[in-house]
Formats: sequence, C-alpha cells, structure tokens
Amino acid sequence: MDFTEIVIEIDTGDVEMAAAIVNMAVPHGIYIEDYSDLEAEAQHIAHINLIDEELLAKDRDIAWIHVYISPESNPVEAIEFLRQRLDGADVKNKISTRACRVEDYINSWKKYFRPVAVGERLLICPSWRRDEVEPNGRTVLQIDPGLAFGTGTHETTSLCLSLLGKYMKPGAAVLDIGCGSGILSVASILLGARAATGVDIDELAVKTAAENAKINGVGDKFTAVCGNLVDKIRGQFDVIVANIVADVIIELNKSVKNYMHKRSMCLMSGIIEPRELGVLRSLEPDFNVIDVKGKNGWVAIVAMLRR
Repeated sequence: MDFTEIVIEIDTGDVEMAAAIVNMAVPHGIYIEDYSDLEAEAQHIAHINLIDEELLAKDRDIAWIHVYISPESNPVEAIEFLRQRLDGADVKNKISTRACRVEDYINSWKKYFRPVAVGERLLICPSWRRDEVEPNGRTVLQIDPGLAFGTGTHETTSLCLSLLGKYMKPGAAVLDIGCGSGILSVASILLGARAATGVDIDELAVKTAAENAKINGVGDKFTAVCGNLVDKIRGQFDVIVANIVADVIIELNKSVKNYMHKRSMCLMSGIIEPRELGVLRSLEPDFNVIDVKGKNGWVAIVAMLRR
C-alpha cells in the first residue's frame, strides 16, 4: 500500500514553530524544504558556490514541510490535527496530499543525507557513503534513513548526541524514551554504555531501532520496547535520554525520577526556546540542572536528582 505524503506550505519565518507542531503529530518521517539561505547553506555544508539553476529559482519566502503517513494510520485525522494546531498558532498554511510509494519514500532520503560530525566524538554516516569516510579519530555511527526517521541532522538530535559524547561514562545503562530510529541508543553504546533500552510507541520505529543497532554491531546490547513512554519500563538507569517535545517532557518529569538513582543523569531535548522555562520549572524541586545547551532555537537540558 502507498504512504500518504502531506505537504504543508508555510512562510519561511514560521518554519521553526510549524516544525515543532508537526513533530507533535508525526515525530518521524518529515523533511523541510527551505531555500531562504540556500547559498549560505550550500557553502557551509558542501563548500561550493555552484548551485543548480532549478534550486536558485525556488521561492525564498515559502517553505514546505513534508510529512509521511503510513498506510495503517489515518491521514484525515493527522491533517485535521495539523490544521487546528497551525491555525491556533497563527501560522498561515496550505495543506495538500498525494500518494507516495514506500520505495520512493525510503530512497528519496539518500540525496539529502551525508556524513555529519556531531560534538567532539561522533561521525554519523549512511551506509552508501561508509567507504568514503575518514573518521579522523571519531566514532562512526552508521544510520540509514528509514520509515522511522532520525539521523542526527536535526538540532534536537544533534544536541542530544553532543551531550551524550560529553557525559557518557563506560559501563552505563541507558534508557532512550521515544527512541525513533534508535540513533541515541546506538550512539550511547558506541560511546561506552554497556546496554541501552529504547522505547517507542511506534512499532515501525522499534523495528528500525533494532535493525540500526544490529547494523552497528551492538544488537546484543540493545533492547527495543514498544510502549508509551515508561509504561513498560522497570528498573533504574545511569543515563535517561528523552528527545521528544516539551509538553511530554514536562509530564514525564513527574515520574522519571523513579527510574533514576542518585548518580543518574537525564538528558532532555526537543524543547523550543519559548518552552525552556516551563521544562526547567517542571524539574523543581527534585532535580539540579547541570547543563543547558542551545542550537538554532532549540534547547537541551541535563539534570540530576538532588541528593
């Protein structure tokens, strides 16, 4: 069966707000077309000045967010949710749909995904470019775009990966809440964790995460769980990472301490700057904030239990 591709047309000035709203409805499988800084981005990413004329002709004031809905899901409900939330946030939008073959959806990501250095320790690389890579002392994390998309290029994920590189200690047990593609779980193991448990409400994400762990040679150290947040989780962990959205993190902070000991760390991301204060308040009085890192309007927070 075909996927449904939802295309949301917005003003470029509303991209961050719209993307945050879209991620609430469909946390996996989106990409954004935004040509407002095309020349600067091409120079920064590819170090070239020669750009295809078709790209140069793109409207610089309009952006498009592409969302992919699986055959088992209800695109009508997703569209209604998106329209209500975008209208409620005063984000002017036009929404259209088209059928998209699964093969086209999977393969379309290849032209957008290249090796990316993250933090001080990681290099994220797709399989079709693995032979081209010179790690230069970095740990290579192989992630291919899939139906549950999460490849480290978005600010929320790169912030988490950078913080994992900073705080991960050898032998740690990791819980990855809302694991998506499993990139954070796999990265934590490659950075020295003895084991990681990834949980996601999406069965496809759970399957993809397990496959990515196997591809990176750490399948025996990764456990994939299909469930809602921590409903099916037991025990305590040295590092808990939640790359979700602010509202869910605030709710999660009411119970996450039950899965931590006095030396545990909780890494939270997916927080837009206007929601940072709300998340910080939700950590009171049980947590001490030990690090806050921002990038392009997004914020990640590291906290520990107060002793």
